[in-house]
Amino acid sequence: MASRDPEKRYPSANYDIDDTSDKQWTSWLIPLFVVANVVMFIVVMFVNNCPKHNVGFGDCVAGFLGRFSFEPLKENPLFGPSSSTLLKIGGLEWNKVVHDHQGWRVVTCMWLHAGVIHLLANMLSLVFIGIRLEQQFGFVRIGIVYLLSGFGGSLLSLLFIQRSISVGASGALFGLLGAMLSELLTNWTIYANKAAALLTLVAIIAFNLALGLLPRVDNFAHIGGFLTGLLLGFVLLVRPQFGWSERHQLPEHARVISKYMIYQYVLFLVALALLIVGFSVILVMVFRGEDGNEHCRWCHYLSCMPTSKWNCHN
Repeated sequence: MASRDPEKRYPSANYDIDDTSDKQWTSWLIPLFVVANVVMFIVVMFVNNCPKHNVGFGDCVAGFLGRFSFEPLKENPLFGPSSSTLLKIGGLEWNKVVHDHQGWRVVTCMWLHAGVIHLLANMLSLVFIGIRLEQQFGFVRIGIVYLLSGFGGSLLSLLFIQRSISVGASGALFGLLGAMLSELLTNWTIYANKAAALLTLVAIIAFNLALGLLPRVDNFAHIGGFLTGLLLGFVLLVRPQFGWSERHQLPEHARVISKYMIYQYVLFLVALALLIVGFSVILVMVFRGEDGNEHCRWCHYLSCMPTSKWNCHN
């Protein structure tokens, strides 16, 4: 069972902005996503019913919770349900999607978590970065980034990981991180303390992706979500160049010609093209049943780096 579990310490999306004319939105979609994930975990635990379905790994953990008690730690060290329950409810599994034509699992796996620890880490991360992004850009754009990033993470996971069950919102969360990075780059002129913000964000992204090299963590979902969010940020999170709002109030002859910089248009077009081509190619490869590792012999190291302490094949 591969979980998608990023480090829960993310930077604030509120870097110092030189142009303060942006509208602040009320965040409601991200809290709704949090509630939906928590409700789904409760439903999964209800279906799991450890006291009834436990098959010999030991006693259920927190047995006083009744049918909501957790699987034995040998079965699930994250305090959650069994792998079979996650698969039954909608976990991502290559054979189910490709051969049994259950494509809906690409979406449902985003709303499932392997345990309480997995759920708390992801939801704290979502609250920390998602609410501020929604306040800055609104629920439509951030909702699109979140959902499409989760979808992109699931597709890349299917392409490279074909022998385990994958669940979690981490692909979508890494998409928000990727969108933060591209938003900083494409709106470079409106930010103060640019270098510090960029270095901090890149360091945190690199650290969290490095954590994905540990076994039992689906780093392909992280990478797919991050790349999707990065490209979507160039498309959806573009701001007018610095001072445009103020200069727009000037007389006609003194106004700037363009609301956006040329490089913003270029990044928008390149990112949009890469999104369309990338999703199209990966969708075709996945549903043709291809194994991405056959096209990239070293890519498996991106999800698990073998050491003397663990074997990635297990």
